[in-house]
Formats: sequence, structure tokens, C-alpha cells
Amino acid sequence: MHRRLFLAASLSLALIPMNAQAANFVDYTPGVIEAALAEGKTVFVDYSATWCGTCKRQERVINALRAADPSYDAAMTFVKVDWDTYKADDVTVFRGIPRRSTLIVLRGEDELGRVVAGTSEAQIKALMDAGLSAPQG
Repeated sequence: MHRRLFLAASLSLALIPMNAQAANFVDYTPGVIEAALAEGKTVFVDYSATWCGTCKRQERVINALRAADPSYDAAMTFVKVDWDTYKADDVTVFRGIPRRSTLIVLRGEDELGRVVAGTSEAQIKALMDAGLSAPQG
């Protein structure tokens, strides 16, 4: 009995940092990306769906990278676009987003990089590093 309680408590404590980190995504509403770009910020956009396994894997990788290197949070605004709500909206159509599990980094008028359905740490880190190296305004 005590072992179950210990395991449950350990599991819940292990999940706290990941959930706290996930809260650092701004939920997309119309205009939020444009406002951040207008302020001179670099924006990391995650087009995802709650039911998408690939999206969940990407989020775990992103959260691990952000936890390991706080400079990502200092350099970029992280925005999560709900695919089910916005797949036919301008935020998706204008940028030619082909599907959920698409990640992009934006700076000013430029798209600095894109990952479509990729889940490798190296691929996602390279995209996030593109946001780090973008000149700040």
C-alpha cells in the first residue's frame, strides 16, 4: 500500500515541472502573434490538437529543451494554435500550414524555419535555435 502511494506521489511531482512549463505557451487568439511580432519579438508557433500523438511528442521535446535552456524563453514568445479551432482561419491558411503538428518560428515579416510532423530533438532544437539567433529588435 505504501509503495503505491509513494509511486503516485513521485509521478505527480515529476509532472509538475512539465505542466508548469506547458503553461508558458500563450493560447492563440486572433491578433496575438501579430502583436508580439509588432513588439519586435520572435514567435515560436505550435499548431497542435489535444488528440494528436505527434503534437504531444513535440510538446514534450519543446518543454524539455526549454527546461534545459532558459534562453529560449527569454528570446521567444511561445504560442499554441488549436488546430481544431483555427485550421481554416487566416493564422493557418495565410502561412500555408499543411497540418497539425507544424511548428514555425517567426521574426518580423520572416519565417525563420518550420518543422512539419517532426519529433526528433535535433530537428526541434535546430528550429528553436533559429529563433535564438534571430536579431532582436
